[in-house]
Amino acid sequence: SGCGTFTFLSSAIAAISGLLMGYELGLISGALLQISSILALSCKEQEIIVSSLLFGALFASLTGGFLVDRFGRRLSIIIASSLLVLGSVILLPYESYQILIVGRIAIGISISLSSIATCVYIAEIAPQHRRGLLVSLNELMIVTGILFAYISNYAFASISHGWKYMFGLVIPLGALQAIAMYFLPPSPRFLVMKNNDEAARKVLERLRETSDATKELTVIKSSLKDEHQYSFLDLFRSKNNMRARMLVGLTLVFFVQTTGQPNILFYASTVLKSVGFQSNEAASLASTGVGVIKVVSTVPATVFVDQVGSKTFLCIGSSVMAVSLVTMGLVNRNIYVNFTNVCRSQSPEDFFLQRPGNFTITNGSLKDLFASMTSTESSSFDAQKGPDARTGELNRTTLAGGKNTTGSHMESGEVPVVLKWLSLGSLLVYVAAFSIGLGPMSWLVLSEIFPGGIRGRAMALTSSMNWGINLLISLTFLTVTELIGLSWVCFIYTIMSLASLAFVIVFIPETKGCSLEQISMELAK
Repeated sequence: SGCGTFTFLSSAIAAISGLLMGYELGLISGALLQISSILALSCKEQEIIVSSLLFGALFASLTGGFLVDRFGRRLSIIIASSLLVLGSVILLPYESYQILIVGRIAIGISISLSSIATCVYIAEIAPQHRRGLLVSLNELMIVTGILFAYISNYAFASISHGWKYMFGLVIPLGALQAIAMYFLPPSPRFLVMKNNDEAARKVLERLRETSDATKELTVIKSSLKDEHQYSFLDLFRSKNNMRARMLVGLTLVFFVQTTGQPNILFYASTVLKSVGFQSNEAASLASTGVGVIKVVSTVPATVFVDQVGSKTFLCIGSSVMAVSLVTMGLVNRNIYVNFTNVCRSQSPEDFFLQRPGNFTITNGSLKDLFASMTSTESSSFDAQKGPDARTGELNRTTLAGGKNTTGSHMESGEVPVVLKWLSLGSLLVYVAAFSIGLGPMSWLVLSEIFPGGIRGRAMALTSSMNWGINLLISLTFLTVTELIGLSWVCFIYTIMSLASLAFVIVFIPETKGCSLEQISMELAK
């Protein structure tokens, strides 16, 4: 069973969903700065605009699984792409707070639905010895989309109504994906679920570039014979070990969020400034620089996952995250930052007339950004991706508005060079470790451990858990940081990273080289 050109092409076209998702998550960071200036939005209104994406994503994660299992993985991706185009088109003609909310909800539904459908579709069309590579391709596309969003934010930052160009760039790509997916085959496993064995055989022969796919089709039919009888409630019963599988999936996405990736990156720019980096260096690193690190780190994980195995990468990632978080915590124990509660929107004149000489580093600006954007950006993350979006917003707001947000100035002295570079190095190592471990591998494992007949609904449930925990952690992060300090937050994330390492070692099965049917049979025992 080879991985032919057609299989790879089909996976790549489906993975465009990841590129679109990453772009939308990173996009709001730059767009919101202009939108809030033009519409003179309050902090609460900014929070609602970005949180509207979360409401859409939560809705889709709760209902999208039934759509994926009922109407198919391919059709769900087409619907998601079309909805993304529609949501973006709605946003462009008007400068209206209400229209922005409607468009963002549509985009949230789209990226959540596509994240479920794409992983399942690619896992089901891929041959077993290339499944890890092809499913992880989606994660690679997500981090690439985030990087493109940062570049777009920078390119259109000083252009009047640049936010419209930012939102508009995804329209042609989303439309092209919807059209291309129409000409790709449905998942063969989905066709078997719908009792269309002949069509499934033809699809398998085309995907595997063979004249006889009877053997693989027989295995799929045998596996799905009982599986398609599952109901949603069976996910919580002991039948075929389903409850244990679901607990494994939910715990895995719990660790994706609670190891701190969504929030540590939010602090990237400010942490680096506070340890002695100049503003432009810090801002550049925290957005585009971190985006590049994520892309570069995801590549080896994607390429070698089928040889090394997802469990090994998860263990390596969690271990290195723990070490880098301890380092970050120790460094930040020597940093004093005085926060003042200020939240003020800029005027358009302030935004467009900024000059480099006007920039000052202020402690109050840190709190201003945290207060206005922790809850604001809390909703824009999907499983592995949104922290980067927050980082970008933090950056661009600091660059554009640091001089206006407060009057109190930094009271810390010169930071030793060793401490300065240790903070930078530990942050980048942390980002890289997440990008080879919990980032891509958690979603690969989730696409493998559930039976085909209920895979879409199981993925949807874990996805809704992911969005929900992200919201809870992001909304409480500011309060917790104020109470115990950033260094202790890092130490808590260290403990969670070590807990995730123990969990992976004990409970996550090694699935490399196994077919989906073999994995399901083994886990049913």
